[in-house]
Amino acid sequence: MSARKVIEILFLVFVPLAIFLGAFELLLRVYLSDHLFYDVEMSRYALTLKVDSPNPAIGHHHRPNAQATLMGVDVRTNSHGFRDDEVALEKDGRHRIIFLGDSLTLGWGVEMDETFEHRLEARLNEMRPTEIINLGVGNYNTTQEVNLFIEKGLPLQPDQVVVFYFINDAEPVPQKSRFPGLGHYRTITFYWSRLKALRARFTDTVGFREYYSGLYQEGSDGWRACQDAFRELHDLSAKHGFALSVVLLPELHELREYPFTAEHAKVMSFLSELGVPALDLAPRFRGEENPQSLWVSRDDAHPNARAHALIADYSLDFVAGDGS
Repeated sequence: MSARKVIEILFLVFVPLAIFLGAFELLLRVYLSDHLFYDVEMSRYALTLKVDSPNPAIGHHHRPNAQATLMGVDVRTNSHGFRDDEVALEKDGRHRIIFLGDSLTLGWGVEMDETFEHRLEARLNEMRPTEIINLGVGNYNTTQEVNLFIEKGLPLQPDQVVVFYFINDAEPVPQKSRFPGLGHYRTITFYWSRLKALRARFTDTVGFREYYSGLYQEGSDGWRACQDAFRELHDLSAKHGFALSVVLLPELHELREYPFTAEHAKVMSFLSELGVPALDLAPRFRGEENPQSLWVSRDDAHPNARAHALIADYSLDFVAGDGS
């Protein structure tokens, strides 16, 4: 077969395929403009609001002065890369609190003024002048949170630091994708998400309960790194004179018979031995008979505005008392 014939065959095969995929990508983007899917929105979040950090212990952080509409909600970052109002380096006399956490603390899927950060700031200002600065970043673990605090939070000279801990914060620091550009294609993100869901349903893959529980097994690299990060943050609090405390946020799939009671107890025990005050909010949510009513969407168990209001209510006295 001549080279020209081979080229003709390839042309006849790949050009129509490229046209079909391009048309399908366009149609899917139109469809997704009115329908939200968690994996697609998270991919957009990584592409529009995140940038790689030169510090491998951080991995990524927010772009300064960036904006995106994610899960139907406006998300903006200030000049420091925080999802918050602009922050001056010098304190102005208000009690300055820094919140550390992941996408729950960021307020994924919730308007900024409905996050537990803003609700708590308003309530605390009724007691004394207070400024809360939100350093929450999606897909973070405790190691990343502490290293981001050292880089961007410590220069702000906080009076108080509160870590909002979630069950997956004992994961190892995630590795950067080898194919980050694929996230630009909705077709790939959407169908990869559907394929993962089908695989989980029809194969013997580990479920999320077993996965989360496994993070806390003795010898787990992620849990060991998590403990080391808390020790470092505790040492920093003693050195720089800020109050340190931790609030454990519940995983919202099952609340009446909470499946991670043992894991929460393990975290609470470690923090108690370290001398860090901690509050476990999971028992406070036990009366919620319909956990999905607290979700951002049907396929996204991040806390919605109502759940953020409950978190603020349940943690107010603890945060107001500097974690005591």
